[in-house]
Amino acid sequence: MEPASLNMLIVFAFVLGYIGIIFEFKINVNKSGVALLVGAICWLFMFMFSSSSHAESMTKLGHHLSDVSQILFFLLGAMTLVELIDTHKGFNTVVKFIDSRSKKKLLWIVSILAFILSAVLDNLTTTILMVSILRKIIPVRKERFIINCMVVIAANAGGAWTPIGDVTTTMLWINGQITTLAVMKEIFIPSVVCMLIPLVIYTFCVKGVYTAPEVSVKDEQQEYGATLIFILGIIGLISVPMIKAATGLPPFMGMLIALSVLWLVTDAIHHQHEARQHLKIPSILTKVDVSAILFFLGILLAINALESVGVLQLVSKWLDRVTNSTTVIATAIGVFSAIIDNVPLVAAAMGMYDMAAYPVDSDFWLLVAYTAGTGGSIFIIGSSAGVAMMGIEKMDFIQYMKKATIPAALGFAGGIGVYMLMKAV
Repeated sequence: MEPASLNMLIVFAFVLGYIGIIFEFKINVNKSGVALLVGAICWLFMFMFSSSSHAESMTKLGHHLSDVSQILFFLLGAMTLVELIDTHKGFNTVVKFIDSRSKKKLLWIVSILAFILSAVLDNLTTTILMVSILRKIIPVRKERFIINCMVVIAANAGGAWTPIGDVTTTMLWINGQITTLAVMKEIFIPSVVCMLIPLVIYTFCVKGVYTAPEVSVKDEQQEYGATLIFILGIIGLISVPMIKAATGLPPFMGMLIALSVLWLVTDAIHHQHEARQHLKIPSILTKVDVSAILFFLGILLAINALESVGVLQLVSKWLDRVTNSTTVIATAIGVFSAIIDNVPLVAAAMGMYDMAAYPVDSDFWLLVAYTAGTGGSIFIIGSSAGVAMMGIEKMDFIQYMKKATIPAALGFAGGIGVYMLMKAV
């Protein structure tokens, strides 16, 4: 089959699957099943119709599966750690300090906390952590919708201005396009603006107080070892980027180290008590949302197939041809990252644009770090934080689009405007 025909076939399968994911609740088909099917079919077409040999196709699949597996193991470890802390009721330690009934006050507290935490941890881990806390404070899922949207936006904004806060920023950092001091200095203010604009909008949209939980968190009995597990769990999550910075070990390995340490600790403190078996890791693993992890697997494999046949590179080259403005190109990368995963988009940009033309810490690379990190907030499937929110809170694509797309887009554009103003001044 001609390369152009294969490209069209894979794009058609991806678009059809993407529509199925968007209208999940309309067609009553789980998005994880759709994503897995699309990912498998895209690679089936690759193996059946590609001009590459079987060995070359296997090499491509193995390369991408290696990258995807790192994300999946990281997600599995992070979700297990958070579920472990939650089962011990360890989050009650934090919840007591932010247990406000005021919708406006809690919106600001949670948003600022998510912004700060994602810079230290990452946007994915922060989202999982914040959702677990919010479930304690706001028991009614419908009432959590707006604040959950803001968690995604704030986590993505907070993750964009540090080298360890977002996978795309980390990619640029590791490959030498940006340095730690430059990205923190240049992108911090645009990231703050990106969060503040939707936060102010939502502040005018919410009023009143949240429904109180049946059992107050302050009165809820913690499980044995709750404080210890909470402290060790948070240290474990924070240690992941530190291990990465100190040793170069991939983040998923740091997460597995943290998980294994907590596994040994919980076995040690609970092994003599039959009534505490539900507090041990084997039991915790049964509570982890595996369907969310499989959704990641399917959608990332489908996107990798698009990258392997050169579709993403063609899009990047088209952008380069129709405009000579690096600002427009970087903005387009951010907009496309709302629809297509930002990792291959940034990878394609890194492969396309020579560092001889765009040196370390140039405006182009710094703006790409911002746009790729924050543009995914425009649609819920545009970032790992959003996809995790879909899986954990069963958030609908259309509902998110109605409530969050415009505020997120305004924040995204506002951040770009502030960055350009800073450069002009």
